Amino acid sequence: MIPAKPSIAVVLYDLDGTLVDHFDAIHGAIAHAQQALGVPPATHAKVKATVGGGIELTLTRLMGADLAARALPYYEEFLSKNMFTGLRALPGAEALLEQLHDRGLPQAVLTNKQGDYARQIIQHLGWERWLDDVFGVNDTPWRKPAKEFVLHAVNKLGGTPANTLMVGDSPFDIEAATNGGLRCHVVATGSHTRKQLLAHQPAPEAVFDSLIDLGKTTFGFKA
Repeated sequence: MIPAKPSIAVVLYDLDGTLVDHFDAIHGAIAHAQQALGVPPATHAKVKATVGGGIELTLTRLMGADLAARALPYYEEFLSKNMFTGLRALPGAEALLEQLHDRGLPQAVLTNKQGDYARQIIQHLGWERWLDDVFGVNDTPWRKPAKEFVLHAVNKLGGTPANTLMVGDSPFDIEAATNGGLRCHVVATGSHTRKQLLAHQPAPEAVFDSLIDLGKTTFGFKA
């Protein structure tokens, strides 16, 4: 008999594409940097498809390593002044955070966005009342999908790999969960389609079209 999986006691969330849509501001900041360097601006769709590994990797994918290093200050200058442009919570995000908080589950964001930027977004949305912590780039020596980054967050929240669920939208989240020994449910609301997520190896435990569907299936929410 296959043993039952431990119940979920801790939840870690990716941020961009999972809990929030921040792609307008990210695209605007990248376009500003590209314009400053005389590079044709990438489309919104292209930027969205490259987000996930941190801004340095995104810029490198779009512009090459040399230009990416030069672009980063322009990107940060623009984003710091336009952080909340187009920012919106994705459907089901607030209900999921609130209801799991009410159930007493520790929850945190685990993101490859700079930690300070991530906390600004969480505070702007008023989500600090539901989230126990935010772990981002520059908060530790690591980033996703490093096992150390994942386990650092799990330990801080008092969980174990076996009872922690990673909720994300990209292969970085799947690989982070795999490296840390976590369960992983993903949503096709960000940088990758449902087909791409289903095809990824290692495979996530489940793929959903929205956080609303995830809440119903994974946690038994009524609506």
